[in-house]
Amino acid sequence: MAAARCTWKCCDEEKEDDNVVVLQFSNGDVKSTDQLDFKYYKNVLASNPRKRNRRILVADSDRLSYVGNNFGTGSLRCNSMCKYYVGVLDKSTMQMEVHSAQLFNMQPLIPGESMPAEDTDIKKTYRHKVDSLIEAFGTNKQKRALSSRRNNQVGEDSLQQAVAQAASNIIEQKGLEVLQQEVADSEAVADTALYLPVCNPEADTEEGVYPFDELLSDVEYAALESVGKKMSELTSEDLLSMREKGCPQTVMRLLEALPEDPEARDRQARCLWYLFLLMKLAHQKFISRKFGSEEDCPKIILNKVMKAFTVESFSHGRVKNVVASSMKVKLASYCLALLLHINHQTANLTRLYQDLGFYDSRMVEVAKSMGLKLSKMPSEGADKAGYDEHRIATLKLPLIKYDRFTQTRKRKKVR
Repeated sequence: MAAARCTWKCCDEEKEDDNVVVLQFSNGDVKSTDQLDFKYYKNVLASNPRKRNRRILVADSDRLSYVGNNFGTGSLRCNSMCKYYVGVLDKSTMQMEVHSAQLFNMQPLIPGESMPAEDTDIKKTYRHKVDSLIEAFGTNKQKRALSSRRNNQVGEDSLQQAVAQAASNIIEQKGLEVLQQEVADSEAVADTALYLPVCNPEADTEEGVYPFDELLSDVEYAALESVGKKMSELTSEDLLSMREKGCPQTVMRLLEALPEDPEARDRQARCLWYLFLLMKLAHQKFISRKFGSEEDCPKIILNKVMKAFTVESFSHGRVKNVVASSMKVKLASYCLALLLHINHQTANLTRLYQDLGFYDSRMVEVAKSMGLKLSKMPSEGADKAGYDEHRIATLKLPLIKYDRFTQTRKRKKVR
C-alpha cells in the first residue's frame, strides 16, 4: 500500500494574538500539561508601537507557578532575530497548516518573592541578602570586607553632604538668578556650537573652512542633477510665478543672477534647489509623507534631510518627524554655510532670517558662532518689512572670535 502524501497549505496572514506559543521550562520538562492552568496577557497600550507586542504567559500548578514574557531581561533574544513557524497536520486531509510562533522561557515564581520594577531595586535586594548571609555565616575575612565597604559608603554620603553644603554657600554668595543666567549662557553657547556644520579653521582658503562635501556629498550632489537642470532652465514667466507663490527672497535674487557659464550655472542651480528645500522645511512643524513630492525630491536627499534636520516624536499612536527649535538652529547654520559657497563667501543675514522665519538676534548669534565678519550695507530700496540696512556676513581668514556679551534687563518700577 502506497504511503499517503502530505501537502502544504498556506494560511492567511495572522494577527499578533493568533501566534502559536511554544514553551520551554528552565528547570525541567513537563510530563503532563493537564495539571497546568495557562493564562495569556497582552499590553493594554495597543497604540504604542513599542509596547503593543508585549505578552506575558503564566502557567499555574498546585505546587508552583511559572512566568514567561517576550520582553525584558528574561525574554529570549531569538524571537527578535529569527522567525519561527509551527506546522499542524490534519490527518484526514493530509494537509499541513503553517502558523507563526513565539518562544517563551518559563521560569518558576517562588511564593513570597516579589519582582521589583527597577533593576536598581533588584540589586539592592540581592546585596542586602548577601550581606545578611555574610553577617551570619561569613568568615572573618568576609566580615572585614563588609565592614570596610560600609565605612566607604558612609564616606560617600559625607562627601555628598559636603558638596551640597558648598553648593548652597555659592548660591548664597552669588545669588540664584546670577547662577541661572550663567548656566543658560553656557548652555546656549554649547547648543549653538553643537548644531554648526563641520568647520576647519586652519584651512588655506575660505572655501575649505566649511567644506562643501560636508554639506552635500558627491552622491547627493549627483542626485540633484535633474531638479537642478529644471531650475536652471526657468524662464522669466516661471520666476514671476514663483515670486507670486511666495518663493524666498534669497533664492529669487540668486536665481535672477545665475551665471552664464554652463558648469557654474548648473552647480549654483543645484545648490539653490537644495537651499529652497531647507527653507521650506524650516516652516514645517510636523513633516507629512507628501513633503518633497511636489518638487520631485530625490529619495537620497529626502532621507538626508529627515535624518539630519528632524527628530522622531510619538503622537496619537504614530511616530512623526518634527522640526524642533534646536533643529531650526541647525537649519539656519547649514543654510548660511551653503549660501556662503553660492554667493562668493558672503550672505545677506537680513533676507535669510526673514526667509527662515527666524529671529534676527538668533541669526546674528549663529553667524558669530561660525566666526563670520558682520557688517551693514544700505538696501536697494525700501523692503516690504521696512529695513533700510541689511546685515551682511562675510567669511574671511582668520575666523573672528567674538566675546559673549551678557546684559541683564532692568525691571520697570510699578507705581
